[in-house]
Amino acid sequence: MRAVAKLRILVVAALLALGFWNLGQGAYIPAKAWLAQELMQRAWLRVTAGEDRAAPWPWADTWPVARLIAERRDVDLIVLAGGSGRTLAFGPGHLGASAMPGEIGNTVIAGHRDTHFAFLRNVEVGELLGVESITGERHVYRIVGTDVVDSRRGSLVLDTDAPTLTLVTCYPFDAIESGGPLRYVVTASRIL
Repeated sequence: MRAVAKLRILVVAALLALGFWNLGQGAYIPAKAWLAQELMQRAWLRVTAGEDRAAPWPWADTWPVARLIAERRDVDLIVLAGGSGRTLAFGPGHLGASAMPGEIGNTVIAGHRDTHFAFLRNVEVGELLGVESITGERHVYRIVGTDVVDSRRGSLVLDTDAPTLTLVTCYPFDAIESGGPLRYVVTASRIL
């Protein structure tokens, strides 16, 4: 009888350990994204005070280049330089080949669908987005369209005649596996 009781305790302990392991794995990415945004907010303050390429943490190979605000969605994100997977793990990234915020051309910012750009699932045509540059200039964009595109068959137009903002994330938002070819694209035109 004692052996059965010990076995039950061992099984329960193993199941609890496995449960805590799964909780930790599930909380890791959102916790990392939140902590990174806190560190990036501090770097943003340094950049806007004049420090060139202020790294959010000592080993970072990226730096803040803009601030993206969607007031209606209670979103305030620091945008990093670059669109590599390593950069996007910490926050949205500005694609270097695209225009800087407020400039003539298309400013392209990419982000993960399950962390920073999860809010895109609910945006609607007509909503306003704000982008602040490192020089303190604030630009307001109105969403003019949303679309799902196949990344294998299309590309983004970078040379536009007017300042345009394009936000890109993976699609569908509730996909179990990441890395599919579909992208959710939100296009906005500058109004201010």
